[in-house]
Amino acid sequence: MLRTAMLWKVSLLVGLIVLGTHIRTIDKEFVDITKDLDYFVASVEFVVAQFSENNPEEYTYRLLEAGRAQKKIWTLIFLMDLEMGRTICRKHDENTHNCPLLQGSGEKRVHCVFQVNARPWFSQFTILNSTCVPT
Repeated sequence: MLRTAMLWKVSLLVGLIVLGTHIRTIDKEFVDITKDLDYFVASVEFVVAQFSENNPEEYTYRLLEAGRAQKKIWTLIFLMDLEMGRTICRKHDENTHNCPLLQGSGEKRVHCVFQVNARPWFSQFTILNSTCVPT
């Protein structure tokens, strides 16, 4: 009787370990999503604003194109490839949403990959990782 109970507990423990490992593996995977998903759009807007604000240049950047749009399964962690361009607007101008791009010698574009943890119900977004290169 004691041996049967012990085997049952060990089997249950092994099953939980295998299930937990499987769930953790799935949780690390990203899946493609539509680019018009509300929380993804909000995350992109946050990232572009943060990039402009933290950039040492005096001009803002705007989104030109969103490439990859992915979400980690079971979370609101987004993975995105963004192409951004430098605008004629300065960081502290009134309306920077519709700024034209700088042309000629001031023209600059960057390609960035971001991972963003979104908690939109708290209006909280955190950039987990970012890599940007000029294009």
